[in-house]
Amino acid sequence: MPRKHFHWAWIILAICFLDLSVNYNIRLGFGILLPVMIQSLRLNRTEGATILNFYLAAYICLTPFAGNLTDRYGARKIISLFCIALGAGALLMGTAKSFWTACISFTLAGAGASAMWVSTLTVAQKWFDQQKRGMAIGILSTGYGFGYAAMGIVFPVIVESFSWRFCWYLLGSWAIGMVLLNGIFLRSRPEDLHLSPWGTEQGRLVGNMDTNILIKESQYQKVFKSSLFWTIGISYFFIACTYYIVTTFMVDYVNLELGFSFKKASFLATIRGLATVVGVLTIPVFSDRIGRKVTLLCCNMFVALSVLGIISSGICVPSLFTSIALFGVFSGAIFPLYAVCAGDYFRKEIMGTVIGAWTPFYGVAAILAHFIGGRIRDLTQSYQTAFYIAFSFAILAAFCMLMVKRSGKEI
Repeated sequence: MPRKHFHWAWIILAICFLDLSVNYNIRLGFGILLPVMIQSLRLNRTEGATILNFYLAAYICLTPFAGNLTDRYGARKIISLFCIALGAGALLMGTAKSFWTACISFTLAGAGASAMWVSTLTVAQKWFDQQKRGMAIGILSTGYGFGYAAMGIVFPVIVESFSWRFCWYLLGSWAIGMVLLNGIFLRSRPEDLHLSPWGTEQGRLVGNMDTNILIKESQYQKVFKSSLFWTIGISYFFIACTYYIVTTFMVDYVNLELGFSFKKASFLATIRGLATVVGVLTIPVFSDRIGRKVTLLCCNMFVALSVLGIISSGICVPSLFTSIALFGVFSGAIFPLYAVCAGDYFRKEIMGTVIGAWTPFYGVAAILAHFIGGRIRDLTQSYQTAFYIAFSFAILAAFCMLMVKRSGKEI
């Protein structure tokens, strides 16, 4: 009996795990460091949120192109190139002396991040059979859960011992280091190694499909005329609004509004991060069985309920921690599931472009969320109204998923 070799798909998953981890640690780490950065740089909440919006503006503008470039030239080249910009932007954040230098630095990081989510999820899905994608993306997505959990513990120690600037130096160095790992180990498609995706019965593939032919076909353009594309995209928009209102301002809310210490408030990021790991390891696998639509509908509703729990908890620690944990479980699984929808409803040859085209929904939502959260806090001295708006957005996201009717590949 021939010996079974270790499948390269698991190497791909490990590298993508690290890419996704550093990408989201840079993005979500901003929310943890926001209270100390506000004090150090003498910013208000609106300015603090605006720095992140500069990041997101670059992210929105470039992500659709990054998705298309991934389909055309492969994830290996694109991820390695964009990692350089991501790392450079994070390193420069550590040197920021004013509002505008922070904006410029984080814009560069946002440009680098534009390929990290789209390209890593595209290449990971290509390396796994369709019936295994929920499991694969779930494992991959633990990267930002574990990372966020670690930052909630490590960042306060670094800030206390050195400065918040060293947190950015650490993240930037990690991103630059990923350039080398991507170049050595990442492969864009299983066909590059004459393999089939992991989970299929056949061990090897004969022949390849020319993706450039599909790109030139008129069917490729029909993606943007698809009602299904827009329905899922609008749902994505609303739940992203909810996610970023809560995630970006959670530590600041608990620290400065509820009166918890920075260390204790940051620990909520650890709770949420570990809860995210639980969610992404279980819910996407479950979605392989019951379908992405039903799973996303339920997740959006539970996110709404968890936001209500955060609002009503006040300074009650057990209730607050439980609500944030529930938020982490269900919100953490949502974004991988939306990405897997691209593989479920559209052909794999244009998967990267579909995910990239959905990303502006996410990015615009995040910018709006930061404006809502920061502006309402500055005007009312409270996040309560912003969190109620976040609850409403989650309900709307669930309603949009309810409108998704078809389950076969439309394009």
